[in-house]
Amino acid sequence: MIHGYSWRTSNGRKLHIMLEETGLPYRLTPIDIRKGDQFAPDFLKVSPNNKIPAIVDDEPIGGGAPLSIFESGAILTYLADKSGKFLPKEPRARYTVLQWAFWQVGGFGPILGQAHHFVDYAPEGSDYARSRFIKESGRLYGVLNKRLGESEYLGGPDYSIADILTFPWSQGYAKQGQRIEDFPNVKRWQDAILGRPAVQKGIALLTDLPDTPMDDKARSIMFGDAQYQRR
Repeated sequence: MIHGYSWRTSNGRKLHIMLEETGLPYRLTPIDIRKGDQFAPDFLKVSPNNKIPAIVDDEPIGGGAPLSIFESGAILTYLADKSGKFLPKEPRARYTVLQWAFWQVGGFGPILGQAHHFVDYAPEGSDYARSRFIKESGRLYGVLNKRLGESEYLGGPDYSIADILTFPWSQGYAKQGQRIEDFPNVKRWQDAILGRPAVQKGIALLTDLPDTPMDDKARSIMFGDAQYQRR
């Protein structure tokens, strides 16, 4: 059994989609990041960086004691190896997928997350940062659009963990200051991925849970000094 710890965010949906796509047995535990669940001692044992998603595998590859993994790129690589799906074994194809996977976790996700923050949450007087991250997000969408004009999927002709990692972040283009009409190849790719039943199921996971209001307390938890405490 895979125990997943997650929430309905772009990073969380990477895990949700991958679990549905692989068909591995799993159980999800919600980690409400507006309430501060990510700072609970039990969760920090699984994810010491206090970020979602994270997993614990009761029956890990190679056997032995349960294995905990944090960081979405590591999690999806592990689940791909465990299931034998969405990550080629042939070296050239494997590293083509992995370079785009690392492009997402190292650049596309973090930059788009900053753009979203400065568009939706930052106080007045953040115009320089807002402009910087919107422009860099647009550049990265341009890289994605060019790649998808050359290849059906990010890692080549076949759907892979590179697509699963990247797709959820691309769904928030408006909150990142972008217009999807400017990136027609991205739109074609999004539509193809949205047509997959496992993706639809993954997106729906945890959406039935109540929303914690984005009030002053939630803002303090997500963006205040709590983020910077050493634990």
